[in-house]
Amino acid sequence: MTVCVPSRPVVDRREDSLFDLDTLSLPAFAPGSVWLVGAGPGDPGLLSLLALHGLRHADRVVHDALIDSRLLDLIRPGAAIEAWGKRGGQASPRQETITARLIDRAGQGERVLRLKGGDPLVFGRGAEEALALALAGVPFRIVPGITAGIGGLAYAGIPVSAGGVAGGVALVTGHGPDGALPEEIDRLALAPVLVVYMGLAHLAALSQKLIAAGRDPAEPAALVEAAATPRQRVVETRLESLAACAETAAIAAPALVVVGPVVALRAQLDWWRP
Repeated sequence: MTVCVPSRPVVDRREDSLFDLDTLSLPAFAPGSVWLVGAGPGDPGLLSLLALHGLRHADRVVHDALIDSRLLDLIRPGAAIEAWGKRGGQASPRQETITARLIDRAGQGERVLRLKGGDPLVFGRGAEEALALALAGVPFRIVPGITAGIGGLAYAGIPVSAGGVAGGVALVTGHGPDGALPEEIDRLALAPVLVVYMGLAHLAALSQKLIAAGRDPAEPAALVEAAATPRQRVVETRLESLAACAETAAIAAPALVVVGPVVALRAQLDWWRP
């Protein structure tokens, strides 16, 4: 039997050929506008093509403390670079000051790119910045990034869902606007998988609340420090031992906390090596 297959043009896939972003017809970065861009969790390779396009055209890049410094090499030569990072427990610029800076520079006709680790709308204050830009009449674009609670855990060999193991996940912050553990923890405590951002300061209270809400004290849990970076460390433990384990291992921010049966899959899925 003869099978006819339509012919296709031959495309040069040589490894030394350079990829041209212009072939994608990506949106123009207009003067006087702000792009809120997610850089992903650590590994520079997780930056999106749209984010790279923005870095190549920005007049000014205002970045946070969580991005990989190698991303700064991708910025257009001649562009201004400003570090405006916020870290819990350390002296940091106020959110209002950062937002005012974005509005001011865009008002001067610059293409301003706000570069944030992870995704700007997942505990990254991107929504607050976008609302302020909208109120000020500044055009903006949101460029999503891979959030640490999904991509960072993937680098730790921990999936947030798995067939037959866990069919739901809740992403929560362990650091509310007032610095305390948010009350939402109680309502989300029984999600099959719970991923907590910025939770190191309240680990003991977090464990107690989750156990009081009905979670098994012996449930698998893990701490992931500096996810998707060469400094990544993963410590597996149990829910009831999170605080003690973090102290013993001297886990430092930024770190993720994950609780749920998916942690046990790490024994087979620990693929990443720096």
